[in-house]
This record gives sequence, C-alpha cells and structure tokens, in this order.
Amino acid sequence: MHTVYILFSEKLDRFYTGETTDLDKRIAFHMDSPANKFTAKAKDWKLFLQFQCECKPQALKIERHIKNMKSKTYIRNLLKYPEIIDKLKKEYPC
Repeated sequence: MHTVYILFSEKLDRFYTGETTDLDKRIAFHMDSPANKFTAKAKDWKLFLQFQCECKPQALKIERHIKNMKSKTYIRNLLKYPEIIDKLKKEYPC
C-alpha cells in the first residue's frame, strides 16, 4: 500500500506533503537527514495526516493535487472533512 502523508512544523508554520510505502522509515529520514533541504529547516515535524491509496500512481496524483492547491486551509480541511479524501481517491483512480 502507498501512503500519502502530511507533516507539520510549528516552528516554520508549514506543511510538507509526501508519498511513501514505508511511513516510519520516511518520517525518520525527514527527522534525521540533512539531505532533504525543505524538512532540514526544522526538527519539530509532526505527522498531521496520513491515508492509504490503492496504488502508487493514485498516491502520486493525490500528492501533486494537494501540493498544487498551495493552501494551508485546504490541508486542514482534509483532516476536518475526510470525505474530501474519498472524493480525491475517486477522482484519481488506479
């Protein structure tokens, strides 16, 4: 299964959206590795939201959709209104 995840940094007041098959390993990478220039800017990243997708192409399309929205309000609404995620999965099928 592929997971779309969103991290939040209170220090930066920013979200980071990504896709992975191993969420624990990926979060550890963000926390420990200076290689990722965006997430290296802060050490207080917390998992804000995660959800499973049926296949990698679906997960990548949803990740791109969220990033293209460029909206903190939209990301917060994903948590507040889970039906948005269901609509995204239908909009971007495998």
